[in-house]
Amino acid sequence: MGEVHTGLLQNSGEIPESTCRDVLQLLSGERVRVSRRPIVYAVSPDLLTGVDCRLPSASQSRIRGAGTVLSRSSITGGRVVQGSSYTRIERSGSDRRQPWSHYLARPGVVEVLGKVKSRDLADGFAEDPPADGLDLGAISARFLDVVQSSPLLDRRAPFKIARTRLRWVAEQGEPAIRFTLHSEQMRTVRLVHTGEFTPAVADLCEDLALHDWLLTALLVIIERARIGGTPGPEAAVKLAPAVDHLLHLWMPSARVDDVLSAYWESLDRRPGFTRQWQSLVDRVRDQLAVHTLAFLREKSGGGAR
Repeated sequence: MGEVHTGLLQNSGEIPESTCRDVLQLLSGERVRVSRRPIVYAVSPDLLTGVDCRLPSASQSRIRGAGTVLSRSSITGGRVVQGSSYTRIERSGSDRRQPWSHYLARPGVVEVLGKVKSRDLADGFAEDPPADGLDLGAISARFLDVVQSSPLLDRRAPFKIARTRLRWVAEQGEPAIRFTLHSEQMRTVRLVHTGEFTPAVADLCEDLALHDWLLTALLVIIERARIGGTPGPEAAVKLAPAVDHLLHLWMPSARVDDVLSAYWESLDRRPGFTRQWQSLVDRVRDQLAVHTLAFLREKSGGGAR
């Protein structure tokens, strides 16, 4: 189970690869990983958070877990930042809590103390984790905040847009995926696959969160432009940030393992991420084209007079 927070990097423009490395150097002595194709993507070293707390439960059972959560922050295209945390829930081999050395030797694993049903845990986390229990969202938000507060950023973002949160649960079984919008900021993904859990599942969910945020941001920009309700030049100015900062970032499944790419293809069929994105992009470009033609016609007429 995991949670990904996604937002606009608090900088006036796209930051270069070298700055991405510096901003994401969250652990001294550990390497920031960078890939340049098909778009610059930088990710911090993995960070561990120790937890010993109540675990989510749909039945409201008091279930205790102890172990570690893996977290990382990333920047895509020098423009979009994410904070991601996840852990694998396993039954403990003992009914007693182990020393921390035991849990540190198993990074990214939380062991359940006592009996528990996996579906009860999964449903509890996807629905609403207990306020006094495991809070992966708070951990993700903390590491995203660390990046956003870097002195290397000028904190002059070109437009305001809320963060989104994507909470995900992966279980074993017949392959399936369900994406649900709960509010303007909250989403959940329930994923079932046949293989063992690997970090590639977290990569998939981070990619989904990134593209969901891009789609949400583009929708917000178009709504703020009030196309048809405001003069053409004013609408064009409000649409410009989409062209300058967002449109080139849409590359679904670019970093998703081939074994898991079918899940993205499923979401592209229904609810149709890419289809909706392309429709919005066409609308933005059509509006800018109409405004440009009107401007050129006005300039041409002015010259004739």
